Amino acid sequence: MASSRSLNGGSLPFSSQRLLALAQQLSHYKPPPCSLDDGEEQERIIEKTVGKVVSQVGVQESVTPIAQNPENFKPKRAAVLICLFEGDAGDLRVILTKRSSRLTTHSGEVSLPGGKAEEGDKDDIETATREAKEEIGLDPSLVNIVTVLEPFLSKHLLRVVPVIGILTDKKAFKPTPNPAEVDEVFDAPLEIFIKDKNRTEEEREWMGEKYLLHFFEYETEKEKRKYIIWGLTAGVLIRAASLVYQQPPAFLEQNPKFKFPKIVDRNTVMR
Repeated sequence: MASSRSLNGGSLPFSSQRLLALAQQLSHYKPPPCSLDDGEEQERIIEKTVGKVVSQVGVQESVTPIAQNPENFKPKRAAVLICLFEGDAGDLRVILTKRSSRLTTHSGEVSLPGGKAEEGDKDDIETATREAKEEIGLDPSLVNIVTVLEPFLSKHLLRVVPVIGILTDKKAFKPTPNPAEVDEVFDAPLEIFIKDKNRTEEEREWMGEKYLLHFFEYETEKEKRKYIIWGLTAGVLIRAASLVYQQPPAFLEQNPKFKFPKIVDRNTVMR
């Protein structure tokens, strides 16, 4: 049985040569420079804007509370886990959650396991795996972390870093969703996020720049439950699928190309 060492220091056997090859491929990925990490190049764009903060990938529209007094824009950190595994049909699948309907933000929406960084987290990998364990009972020792993607900016001013890991033994994972955070745990084929099937889009505009918001409809095979995956989660999965399959999506992605604000106040907006 093939094996490899994960970025978080553990070592797990891979159940197939395909997963080992994927881990080796992704381990060589180096994220491009990101403006979220370079405050000196960010420009002030406050004067002619009103309301919310725009995402690098076009997150869903909603009012974002902004501090009354402007301050230097230093987004808080968060991380999500893109946990891949090989399905019974040999396809690559990703673990997703339906957020609790009792949550105050994004209630009932589909998301990746993850959340805000805590003071004791040493890096984004620890944030993503800790949150996955807390939300759905995924033991970090079951996951080989293979790479970390470039950060995305959420509407809540979070610097969200996607962490890709491989679950080599799906049977060892028994989902135990935390009812305070998660209503359901399910999985979907990763490939759907670069295909045009069951996808719709909405064009949005902000400060004269047009971008597309993508919506993917997915129905589970056994339970016949339908889910809509969109916003930041969809954007992250489009990026991950493009990287895994080494090809661009079969549709126009058209991400926003805005400069991130150096100063954030109540007049900073997205629409």
